Amino acid sequence: MASPLYTFPQPTIKSMRDLRFGSARAKTLQAKIYEISKTDMSIQEQQPVELYTSLADLTEALPGNTPRFIVLSYPLITKDGRQKTPYVLIYYLPVTATQQAKMLYAGAVEIVRAQADVNKLIEITEEEEILEIEDLINE
Repeated sequence: MASPLYTFPQPTIKSMRDLRFGSARAKTLQAKIYEISKTDMSIQEQQPVELYTSLADLTEALPGNTPRFIVLSYPLITKDGRQKTPYVLIYYLPVTATQQAKMLYAGAVEIVRAQADVNKLIEITEEEEILEIEDLINE
């Protein structure tokens, strides 16, 4: 049997699970950035490991020319006044990324989506689109 191309080390699985369950009742956004290690094709948290709680910090942490996966829990108030907390995967694919990087990350999107167990996938190409995430979630 062939081994899968992409792997999830135990710390990554735990990180995703902790974010999912720990952010369900949070009052502020919570996000983590994940990358693919080129040495062993494992999906792991971007270094330095950080839990982002503001869109500005999250935007600043993104590399300018390398794709990333962002798992985001974003509390918002619906039009009828209820609070909901969508749990989404943001596939950050900058236009300046190399073809090799684009292919590497494109092959992992659905695998990361399944592992993170998110409700929605949002693809963005520019860091600034993060600041408009509420509109993208509601589309």
